[in-house]
Amino acid sequence: MKLLGLTPQVPPAPQQPPVWIFGYGSLVWRPDFEFSARKVGFIRGYSRRFWQGDTFHRGSEKAPGRVATLLEDHEACTWGVAYHVCGEQIAASLQYLNMREAVLGGYDTKLVKFYPLEKDADEPILALVYIATPQNPSYLGPASEEDIAAQIIVSSGRAGHNIEYLLQLVNFMRYFCPQVEDEHLFSIEEALISILPCLCHKEEPLEEGEHLSEVKGLK
Repeated sequence: MKLLGLTPQVPPAPQQPPVWIFGYGSLVWRPDFEFSARKVGFIRGYSRRFWQGDTFHRGSEKAPGRVATLLEDHEACTWGVAYHVCGEQIAASLQYLNMREAVLGGYDTKLVKFYPLEKDADEPILALVYIATPQNPSYLGPASEEDIAAQIIVSSGRAGHNIEYLLQLVNFMRYFCPQVEDEHLFSIEEALISILPCLCHKEEPLEEGEHLSEVKGLK
């Protein structure tokens, strides 16, 4: 017997669980994707190092920039921002990050425990993080803070000058994490500040067409 006027009920598709994404470089001030919440905090077992080369966002093939990656260090922790994405935000944010980080920058992805700064946080949160490894073609590896600063000063890419990248990260740490002493980051900043007056005195333009007036105007 055929029943008229009845249509089969399609069960709703299961909803994808929300995702947390941890940023420790430019993501702390410019995520460029939609999110529902964000928290300042840290992950354990990693040190932030300016050992990743960048020939696209903050540098070029002629003058590669230096951006942050993470180095396994059981005694250390790295501060940054975790972003909570849910629903349609998940696919959009991961697609964007896979292009921005994994494809152009050569990053791997890992799940890490994120510890929010807020005092009422009960347990750490599992978060996705992008990490460059020595096997990646853009990886530059260790160098002295003075050499890193000298490379940052002459590098600029499609996202802006490499100096902006460094100083934005410094500003984030000093404003949101004033209790934390990021020795590597602050040593590069100190070296950069010591080099800039020498460049100004010589009145020589920076490579890649950047002007010192732009550098001085960075926040």
